[in-house]
Amino acid sequence: MHCSANVGAGGDVALFFGLSGTGKTTLSSDPERTLIGDDEHGWSDRGVFNFEGGCYAKTIRLSPEAEPQIYATTRRFGTVLENVVVDPDTRALDLDDERYTENTRGGVSDFVHRQRRAVGPGRPSAERRDADRRRVRRAAADRAADAGRRDVSLPVGLHGQGRRHREGRRHEPKATFSTCFGAPFLPLAPSRYATMLGERIAKHGVRVWLVNTGWTGGPFGVGQRMKIGYTRAMIRAALVGRARRRRATRDPIFNIDIPTSCPDVPAAVLQPRTTWANGADYDAQATKLARMFRENFTAFADGVGADVIAAGPNA
Repeated sequence: MHCSANVGAGGDVALFFGLSGTGKTTLSSDPERTLIGDDEHGWSDRGVFNFEGGCYAKTIRLSPEAEPQIYATTRRFGTVLENVVVDPDTRALDLDDERYTENTRGGVSDFVHRQRRAVGPGRPSAERRDADRRRVRRAAADRAADAGRRDVSLPVGLHGQGRRHREGRRHEPKATFSTCFGAPFLPLAPSRYATMLGERIAKHGVRVWLVNTGWTGGPFGVGQRMKIGYTRAMIRAALVGRARRRRATRDPIFNIDIPTSCPDVPAAVLQPRTTWANGADYDAQATKLARMFRENFTAFADGVGADVIAAGPNA
């Protein structure tokens, strides 16, 4: 699975799915939970385990306020930094310098608050995240999985692909589909992996959530990055069970249920349409995205049931 994973004090495991740059490392690094790994995990009968034995985090524009644990590793002996600019005289790091590349990285094997034993308990909670500015994707998979069906995980991942996933994006993001968030690494049909994941979701009664880690409030040039404090609050509510006890409304375009409230998050932030100055503009953009989703999914339609197809976006 192309995901990060951590475990709580009670043995509950959380998975964070997404493509590179969407925030898996940042959001799974939680001082209140123990990290299993920030990328590449397996899920066996024994539980969730990490393949890589370390963490490989993006360091461009790291913030000690927003990402304290990852930032701290860049100041610690034993961290391997790649492509990071260093002052030749003072040896000070400049994590904001992108003159050579934005793909600056930090590799650590002994991460802060990391679980040394790779295998975690086998009853995870799952977090579906994206870096798309329009807080919508994988609707059918998540609705069906939440209902406990066994053949439900839609083998499609969508996010907004561009040059920057942190603050400071200069180029308009483009919608990018990647099956299971790891298309280049999947030798079998995507439906095979989706079925296996769906079986585990159903077996362990996993709750699945969509969380926006990207843009909100308008189209490119108008909207802004979702505040990381809000994103963390949403995930915290999901992990402790508060989110599922909240009232929800059905999104008419994407056919998903959106909570009407969340602790420490303004209610307006939860409804994508209300964050746009012009609701009609949002409707047009959302309808366009829904059509793209359905068109992309035609390649996988033969491998899923009619109920999964019906649960997708309305376009």
